[in-house]
Amino acid sequence: MKLEIIELKDRKAKFVLTDVTPAFANGLRRAMIADVPKMAIDYVDIYDNTSVLFDEMLALRLGLIPLKTNLDMYQLQSECECKGAGCALCQVSLSVSAEGPCVVHSSDMKSSDPETVPVDSNIPIIELKQGQKVVVSGTARLGYSREHAKFQPVCAAGYKNVPIVTVSDKCDMCKACIDECPRGVFKIEKNKLVVTDQYKCSMCKLCVDICDAGAIDISEDKKAFLFTIETDGSYSAQEIITRAAKSMKDRAAKLSEILEAF
Repeated sequence: MKLEIIELKDRKAKFVLTDVTPAFANGLRRAMIADVPKMAIDYVDIYDNTSVLFDEMLALRLGLIPLKTNLDMYQLQSECECKGAGCALCQVSLSVSAEGPCVVHSSDMKSSDPETVPVDSNIPIIELKQGQKVVVSGTARLGYSREHAKFQPVCAAGYKNVPIVTVSDKCDMCKACIDECPRGVFKIEKNKLVVTDQYKCSMCKLCVDICDAGAIDISEDKKAFLFTIETDGSYSAQEIITRAAKSMKDRAAKLSEILEAF
């Protein structure tokens, strides 16, 4: 297996995996979505709410606010020594108290742990008019996205086969493919048609259809996959990928132990 990193930012990553099967690629995608736990508000106490939002809607909005997550500090309640009762090792308290007129943002949330806070400070929660008030307290815990979407650490995680774009000597330099391609894959360089970036190709094959000379061919590499992921900020993109790969490795080791037991 080979790894080529194309782009690596705090919340976004793009990379190519080569010499792997479609099953492995899909396994990694699913692991990034479902096998990396995330901190999210799961229980809300509402002491006062005279806003236009129902209590249930307010609680849902709080639960969907992404929180920075540190797996080295917290553990799942099912694995905690408190046995799910709730303690400082498995949960965090966040509270909001505001009175209108104002727009309550995620920056107005007060956390019992300075490191477990909303990933962005400008997420709007609710707009309060004159005389309206909200006083709420939420309890955040670790969870997996198979329980609820609020525990999903990635906004998008997908892949596609790496496109293979080839230009033969039949090219008559008509430049029709350059005008037709929506991704800007082709350009003229030293009086020759070249591929600027094959990873940009969406395999729409508009260039193939427009080329009367039949000089362009589009195919795909069956063993190479271009991944694109975006996180919600709870983890860095690098940490998401690393933890997903570790989850796959641990699952494979566990399956091997089970099979050896028979």
